[in-house]
Amino acid sequence: MEFKALIQSKANNISDEAAKKFERYFELLTDWNTRLNLTAITEAESVIEKHFLDSILPSKLIPKGSRCIDIGTGAGFPGIPLAIIRPDIEMVLLDSLNKRVNFLNAVKNELQIPLVCIHARGEDAANDLKYREKFDVTLSRAVASINALTEVSVPYLKVGGVSVMLKGPKANEELEQATDALKALKASAQVVNFDVPWGDRCAVVVRKEAPTPKGFPRKGMFKKPL
Repeated sequence: MEFKALIQSKANNISDEAAKKFERYFELLTDWNTRLNLTAITEAESVIEKHFLDSILPSKLIPKGSRCIDIGTGAGFPGIPLAIIRPDIEMVLLDSLNKRVNFLNAVKNELQIPLVCIHARGEDAANDLKYREKFDVTLSRAVASINALTEVSVPYLKVGGVSVMLKGPKANEELEQATDALKALKASAQVVNFDVPWGDRCAVVVRKEAPTPKGFPRKGMFKKPL
């Protein structure tokens, strides 16, 4: 089955135009992956399910017209798939490796999606006034534990904004260990579960309830999470 038909058979709400963009994204991903370690998953059906469709699971959790930032985006997940199906949102992609940012810019130019790609560490950009408390939604997927993600992501958010963390079967266990981080960052959390055939998937949605105290995120926070 050709790629366009395959992705539409798995998600029938994907338009022909979006399916074509996903196909070109797949081609770029597998080509660049021969030179740069972007993904261990390269077979078309697996990429569609475990990267593309997995990335768009939280689409309905993102309010219309949101300004979003994908922290530690890697090969562009979940930010690029969400930008493909949600042209109403503004998407910023942030990654600490410049080679990956070069790939993201190549995808941006080829797919003609209005992305902004930033080369920076998440904890550094969160303390930059250009980005601090400027977003409605932060996104993350397979980046770090919930307590660490809370500390690095919540400072980017406006009050009332949400940090959407795509997680697997250990989400509730991680959330139990994030009590101190949620309290320190003045945030609350809930878990939204997804029924999908490729695994136990959910989103932990952390809502910013008040301005972030100065000093967060801390330097070296990933080594000593709250």
